[in-house]
Amino acid sequence: MKQLFFFLLITCSFTLNAQSISGKAYYESKTTVDMDNWGGREMTEAMKKQIAERMKSMLEKTYILTFSNNESIYKEEEKLETGAGGGGFRMMMSSFSAGEQYKNIETNQLLEEREFFGKQFLINDTITNLQWEVGKESKQIGQYLAIKATGVKQVDPNDFSFARRRRPPKDAEGEKKEGEEKSDSVEKVRDPMDEIEVPKELVVTAWFTPQIPVKNGPGEYGGLPGLILELNIDRTTLLCSKIVLNPKEADKIAPPEKGKEVSREEYNKIVKQKTDEMRENFRNGDGRRGGGGRRFGG
Repeated sequence: MKQLFFFLLITCSFTLNAQSISGKAYYESKTTVDMDNWGGREMTEAMKKQIAERMKSMLEKTYILTFSNNESIYKEEEKLETGAGGGGFRMMMSSFSAGEQYKNIETNQLLEEREFFGKQFLINDTITNLQWEVGKESKQIGQYLAIKATGVKQVDPNDFSFARRRRPPKDAEGEKKEGEEKSDSVEKVRDPMDEIEVPKELVVTAWFTPQIPVKNGPGEYGGLPGLILELNIDRTTLLCSKIVLNPKEADKIAPPEKGKEVSREEYNKIVKQKTDEMRENFRNGDGRRGGGGRRFGG
């Protein structure tokens, strides 16, 4: 009986999809961080709590998806910054976060603004939907019935937005060997990029509603027979908190134009080159404490 209901609901959505539809969906994004993994033994609980509070503005955001039948714009809601900033960490993370994203389902085009270490890029890409598996589970999200779907995302090795701290082997955490002398002025430092890793793939869980028959969702995600209301990937959850359907005056959806236009492949190559340059600078100049080597961008 439940399967029949799902079939009728999805069939109905295809009929409604022929009608004109527009609206806005507001998503609350929350990302958790394993402070035990990042902090190590040297950090106290008070220190971890303080850092987590400072990172809150980076880990909790609101995004708005403005959509029609075939087009959409997805961007972060502008807010006044409060509290202490994240310093260099904030700058680094913003370099690996997408800006405004435009999708045209009819032409299969994805345009994505990116700022990478002070330079603006406009990535011209094609929409690549996941191979979704629609399950039998459902739940209520607000006034909408949502159906569960899962897919696997292949992660580019240069996409550091999914970076995790690499757990070192136990023998690597021990004290220095017997007879090894300690030097305060000349001490080898590990390449910080060796401390992190990017997973090759991640499981994505989406909850979509056929009651809003647009094949769209937050960010790059879509391709399901209904708007995605909730998305879970790695440590990030996006939950739709508000929907405005068919407003009297719908916002105009226009492709972004800011930045140097590049393909996804070209952009990934730029990121890799700059990352390799940073690592080389670190090894040559900052590989030892007290060394006064070159700095990135210097």
